[in-house]
Amino acid sequence: MKKLISILARNRPGVLSHVAGLITRRGYNVESIAAGPTEHPDITRITLVVAGDEHILEQVVRQFRKLIDVISVEVPSYGHALTGELALISISADSVIREEILNLATLLGLKVMDIQEDSLTLMAVGTAHTVDTAVVRFSAYSIKALARTGVVALPKPIPESG
Repeated sequence: MKKLISILARNRPGVLSHVAGLITRRGYNVESIAAGPTEHPDITRITLVVAGDEHILEQVVRQFRKLIDVISVEVPSYGHALTGELALISISADSVIREEILNLATLLGLKVMDIQEDSLTLMAVGTAHTVDTAVVRFSAYSIKALARTGVVALPKPIPESG
């Protein structure tokens, strides 16, 4: 089972390693981790995607909540979160296939970041599924390099009843 975990923590050295350490000590792999400042520069949002046993992940979430610098922990379902990811994909592209690659990039909504004589670098932005689709489609060509940010997420606001 995969879980999306969103943590707000004080922006201090070592917080990210404490959070990741709780997961790895349990023997689970962090499939994705992204961290960055929020609208408040002294607060960091850490988004994790972790796969594992439901019971153990619930224990880890409880342990996150006990960390001194952790302000809050949410475990939204994918249906109750806004998620996004970014990937940079550098592809070998000589003049013969460049137009084909550019057409596919346009079709998939990718942005051209760089054009060299023998390569193109594209940026895919969207859900993890969108980025996965772009990577799969361009794997038919020669991918020279690939970098992904990991999932970032915001829990969807609950509408106020009035």
